[in-house]
Amino acid sequence: MILVRQEIGEVLRDFRLQKGRTLRQVAGRASVALGYLSEVERGQKEASSEILASVAEALDVPISTIMREVGDRISVLEGLQVFPDVLPDDLAVLSDGMIEPELSLR
Repeated sequence: MILVRQEIGEVLRDFRLQKGRTLRQVAGRASVALGYLSEVERGQKEASSEILASVAEALDVPISTIMREVGDRISVLEGLQVFPDVLPDDLAVLSDGMIEPELSLR
């Protein structure tokens, strides 16, 4: 069984290590208890969206990047060979270089 909290924890740990930061540094910057963040990284605790946002900010990594990495890891665990690389219509660049402002539900 795939546990999303474990994947989130692994991704957070990977980004923290890539940035060369200690658990203590990130917890302090995110105003999260050190023990709690450790449990989140080990997949033992579920982090709220507020905690995830604080940790992402402390790591200087957009939360969208973190969640994309989590999604890619889950795709691998599910056995998907190709990751869907779909850009939402509201972010699609038009031929004149402008970004389309409205979300299409196609």
